[in-house]
Amino acid sequence: MNNTALYGDLKGAKLALAAFVLALANFMVVLDMTIANVSVPHITGSLAVSSSQGTWVITSYAVAEAICVPLTGWLAGRFGAVRVFSISLLGFTIFSILCGLSNSLAMLVICRIGQGIFGGPIMPLSQMLLMRIFPPEKQSQAMGMWAMTTVVGPILGPILGGTISDNLSWHWIFFINIPVGLLCAYGAMRLLKSAETPISKLKIDTIGLALLILWIGALQLMLDLGHEHDWFNSGLITSLAIITLIGFVVFMIWELTEKHPVVNIKIFRYRGFSIATLALALGFGAFFGSIVLIPQWLQINLGYTASWAGYLTATMGFGSLLMSPIVAKIATKYDQRALACFGLLLLGGVTLMRSFWVTDADFMALALPQIIQGFAVPFFFIPLTNIALASVKTEELASAAGLMNFCRTMAGAIGASIAVTIWDDHAKIARSEMVSNLHIEETQRNMSQAGYSPESILGVISNLVDKESLTLSVNHVFLILSMVFIFAGLIIWLCPKPKGNVGGGHAH
Repeated sequence: MNNTALYGDLKGAKLALAAFVLALANFMVVLDMTIANVSVPHITGSLAVSSSQGTWVITSYAVAEAICVPLTGWLAGRFGAVRVFSISLLGFTIFSILCGLSNSLAMLVICRIGQGIFGGPIMPLSQMLLMRIFPPEKQSQAMGMWAMTTVVGPILGPILGGTISDNLSWHWIFFINIPVGLLCAYGAMRLLKSAETPISKLKIDTIGLALLILWIGALQLMLDLGHEHDWFNSGLITSLAIITLIGFVVFMIWELTEKHPVVNIKIFRYRGFSIATLALALGFGAFFGSIVLIPQWLQINLGYTASWAGYLTATMGFGSLLMSPIVAKIATKYDQRALACFGLLLLGGVTLMRSFWVTDADFMALALPQIIQGFAVPFFFIPLTNIALASVKTEELASAAGLMNFCRTMAGAIGASIAVTIWDDHAKIARSEMVSNLHIEETQRNMSQAGYSPESILGVISNLVDKESLTLSVNHVFLILSMVFIFAGLIIWLCPKPKGNVGGGHAH
C-alpha cells in the first residue's frame, strides 16, 4: 500500500479530526454491543416478554455483525472503503432510530439485525482507514487510540445504558446514536475523500454467503427458541438442528473448493491460528455469557437499578485500561502462550469465585471478581490475537483477522444464548428441589404467630424460593463457564511456540 499518495492533504487539524471521526464511529459500534446488557430487564418489562427472550436483543445484533465482518473486504474492494464506511454509518443510524421506535420484541430484534448488518463493516474499516491516512511512523500511535475506543466502549456501555434506562427510557439507548452517526457519516464524506480505495468488479461468492446466513441463522434460532419449545421434543427445534448441521457441512465443502470464498477456511490449516482462535472463541463466549447474565441477575434478584448494575459491571474497566498497554509491551518479550494461559486461568478463577455468590452479597463482594477480571482480559485477548495472526502469511492477514473476528463475535452470541438458557432451565430444577425439601407447615405456623395472613405467608415463601433458585442457578452457570475458561487456558499449549510478532496494528 503506497501511503504517500493518501495522507498528502490530511495534515494537522484536518488529520486529527479525521482520526477522531474514525475512532468515534468505532466507539459507537463497540458501545452498542454492551449498552443493551443492563437494559434487558427494562426492555422485557416494557414489552412484556421473558428474560431469555430479552437476550435476543443482544444476540441478534452480534450474529448479524458476525455475518457482515467477513464481507467487509469484498464490499471495500467493490464499492470503495470510504463509501462503504459512510453508508454503513447512515444505515446504522437509521436502524438505531427504528430500534428506539420499536413497540414489540419482533420489531426490536429485526431492527437490531439491521444495526448489526450496517455496524459489522464499521469496526474493520475504521481500523483500515486510520492506517491509510497516517504516515507509517505514526500508525502505531493511531492504532493505540483506536484500541482505546475498543476497550472504553464496553466499559461505558453498561453505565450509559443503566443511567439512560433509569432516568429516561430504554428507547434512548438507541436514540443517542443519531447525532454521533450523522456527525461521523458527514465527517467521513468530507474529510476522507483522498483515502478512498480503488474499486474493481470483484466476484462475490453468493452461494457461500447464502449458506453462511442459512446455517448461522438456523443455529441462533435453535439456541434462542430451544428453551421455550422444550428443545428436541419440538419438531421446529429438531428441524433447525438438521438445517444447521447440513448447512454447515455443505458450507465447509463449498468454501474449500470455491476460488473466491466468502470465508477463507483454508487459513485453519495453520495449527497456531486454529488453536489460538478456538481458545479466543471459547474464552470470549464464556466472558460475554457472564457479562450478559450478571446485570440481569443483579436487577431481577438483588433489586439493583439498571444504573447500579451498570456501575458494578463497569468496575472491570479500570484493570483493562491499565493493563492493555502493559500487556502489549510485555507480549513482545515473553512466550505469549504463557501470558494467554495466565489470563484465561485467572478468568476461570474469578468465575469460580462468582459460583459462590449469595442473594444478600454486598457491592464489594460482587465487584471484586469484576475488578480482577478487568486485569485478566488483556492477558487473554492481546496474546491470543498476536499468536493467531503471527501464524499466517502476510498476504493472508486480512482474511485471518476477518475470520478470527467472525469466530469471536459468533462465540459471544452463542455464549450469551446458552448462559441465559441454562440459567432459566436450572432455576426451575433448583426451585422444584427446594420446594420438595421445604418444611412448610412449621414456617407457616411461625409466620402466622407473627401476624401474617395465609396469603401473604405463601407470597413471602414463594418469593424467597424464586430468589434462592435463581441464585443457585446463576452459581451453576458460573461453575460451567469457569471450566470453559480453564479448558481454553490449557489448550493454548497445543500451539507451536510463536516465532514472529505481528505489528500492533494487526494485534487489535
